Amino acid sequence: MTATYMITLKNCAFFARHGVLDEEEFLGQRFFVDAELEVEQGTALMEDCIDDTVHYGIAFAEIERIVTGRRRYLIEALALEVAKTLCARFNQVRRAKVSIRKPNAPVPGILDYVEVTVEHVAE
Repeated sequence: MTATYMITLKNCAFFARHGVLDEEEFLGQRFFVDAELEVEQGTALMEDCIDDTVHYGIAFAEIERIVTGRRRYLIEALALEVAKTLCARFNQVRRAKVSIRKPNAPVPGILDYVEVTVEHVAE
């Protein structure tokens, strides 16, 4: 069995226009993303080599590109696309767990945020 380690990007904030309601597309809102990546150890830890791990600057840019890209009705679908993309972009990633928080969800009451978490295992 190969050893793994975790890389986590926490509370990445983006302005986007996701949601079912027309007002959500028109007004937009902030979304917050956490991405937890299980990475196969390889030689990165022993040789201190960026080429054998996940460059978190590139991972952030991938998350930003997806979240600020085309509109999705469901943040579940958005989270899955982020998770699948990170697994595909970095062949060292064995599993990606992505949580997306929506603080201004249109609900008839007071809440901090709605959050969806999706996990994807690399193929």
